[in-house]
Amino acid sequence: MSFDESFSEADPAVAEAVAAERDRQESTLMMIASENHAPPAVLAAQGTALTNKYAEGYPGERYYAGCQHVDEIEQLAIDRAKELFGADHANVQPHSGTQANMGVYFAVLEPGDRILSLSLSHGGHLSHGHSANFSGNLYDVEQYEVEADTGYIDYDSLAAHAREFDPDMIVSGSSAYPREFEFDRVGAVADEVGAYHLADIAHITGLVATGLHANPVEHADFVTGSTHKTVRSGRGGLILCDEAYTDDVDAAVFPGSQGGPLLHNVAGKAVGFKKALEPEFEEYTRRIVDGATALAETLSGHGVAPVSGGTDKHFVLVDLRESHPDLTGAEAEDALEEAGIVVNKNTVPGETRSPFVTSGIRIGTPALATRGMDTEELETVGELIVRVLDAPDDERTVESVRGAVRDLCEEYPVYDS
Repeated sequence: MSFDESFSEADPAVAEAVAAERDRQESTLMMIASENHAPPAVLAAQGTALTNKYAEGYPGERYYAGCQHVDEIEQLAIDRAKELFGADHANVQPHSGTQANMGVYFAVLEPGDRILSLSLSHGGHLSHGHSANFSGNLYDVEQYEVEADTGYIDYDSLAAHAREFDPDMIVSGSSAYPREFEFDRVGAVADEVGAYHLADIAHITGLVATGLHANPVEHADFVTGSTHKTVRSGRGGLILCDEAYTDDVDAAVFPGSQGGPLLHNVAGKAVGFKKALEPEFEEYTRRIVDGATALAETLSGHGVAPVSGGTDKHFVLVDLRESHPDLTGAEAEDALEEAGIVVNKNTVPGETRSPFVTSGIRIGTPALATRGMDTEELETVGELIVRVLDAPDDERTVESVRGAVRDLCEEYPVYDS
């Protein structure tokens, strides 16, 4: 094997699998809310010689020599993130949204400190204190929930819970709560009880950047997020904070919780943030939200109930128990994937089934907006989803929907070649 062999020459098996994955993405509708298609410029940035460079530390303060160019790249990512979100400080090194949360916890909390966060089955996230995650093992966690009859967070109840529990930190944000978070109200509660406020915007970074969702920066001590979902940049995480917390946050990320940064990913973040600062990005995020609204209305019109009656964000959370009581989320996921529509099973408020089975599905629109689809196309997709849910075991129905999906994918390709 020679050093300069091509990808396909060096490892045909991996090259073929990568090509097959690209074909899968081109020929199916990616509707997992936490997934998107990265722009070609981001893919190009991430596939560079930057993967060769080790650069523990931060720009101007590295543990290694030869960092002048990567310093420039990381500083661009930092400056662009600060501009996007109006933050005093940005750390762009976390490898994921979960590690961004870890960085914040390690910066200001001690093991055993108290966290109040949204329950996973009500839309929260594993890294907000679930027992299966490090956060649930290191900290004393209690969780608030949405109202059973409305699907909305009751902020008065949250405040009462905080007064009783006296947390050290309140976490706002979610992975499957379809309504806009009122970060200002959570911030006021945190101030009242003397707690830190961490706002996790992993799913809504792009919507926050363009003002389609409230920006928590002025209401939270810390803001964390993923950089590859609605903001459509290099894969990884992000921490934003007030200047006062800069040193603590940076030290908690490195050397506190991870080693050298993945500089090829940092470059992807820098490129993605630049694109998110361009005027066209606002139109893109508008299509995300409008498409999700159209999808929710279409599903609701067929008796398929969105949790909370609709959405303010980039996805629809569907509770199947009323419209399709014998269909689990896992079964719906499998049938829809067979038809070329890729969603994920998801727990719903009041869940009675295992998280590996579930009673719901979560259906996102960011990747379809990246393809160029708008409300009319999302209404069509909603109709296709209902057809599969109504007859998940009917091969003719599933194949018919698969053909319609292929047509949409060909009309709205992801990449030109």
